[in-house]
Formats: sequence, C-alpha cells, structure tokens
Amino acid sequence: MSELPRYEYVKLADAIAADIAAGKLPQGAALPGERAMTELHRVSIGTVRRAIVELRKRGLVATLPAKGTYVIGMPESSSDAPEAGEPNA
Repeated sequence: MSELPRYEYVKLADAIAADIAAGKLPQGAALPGERAMTELHRVSIGTVRRAIVELRKRGLVATLPAKGTYVIGMPESSSDAPEAGEPNA
C-alpha cells in the first residue's frame, strides 16, 4: 500500500516545525509575513494560513493581531512523550 498523500498545508507546517526544532526559528522569533511565505514556499496564501493554524494547534506559534506570528514553543520529540500506560510525570 502506498502512503496517503499529505495536504500542502501540513507539509508546510511540518517544514516550519522542523526549522523551529533545528533552531533556525528560535523562541520569540517572528515568522515571515504571509506574502513572503507564499513566495518563499511557492504556495497559496490559503495554504500559508492553514499551516499557521496547524502550528497554533501544535502550540508552536502564536499570532498577535497586527503584529505577526511568533514562535512560542518547541516541537515535542517522540522520546519525551510518555509510553502507553506510563503515567505522566
């Protein structure tokens, strides 16, 4: 069986999350503006907006009205996640 196709906004969110994890976008850093991201990643503005929503759901960024979108967290690594049946510390 082949892998299910991923939506473009998920691919973009994953790429930005990887940049955050690698330290290319440290905590407190502003993400590029929506228009700049459309040109940089060659995607539509809708894709950029959905990717930002996805990153907010993951707790990685926060958007401040009329200010921009900023990194507020780091992606959780799978090694930090509790194992099934393991209590949360």
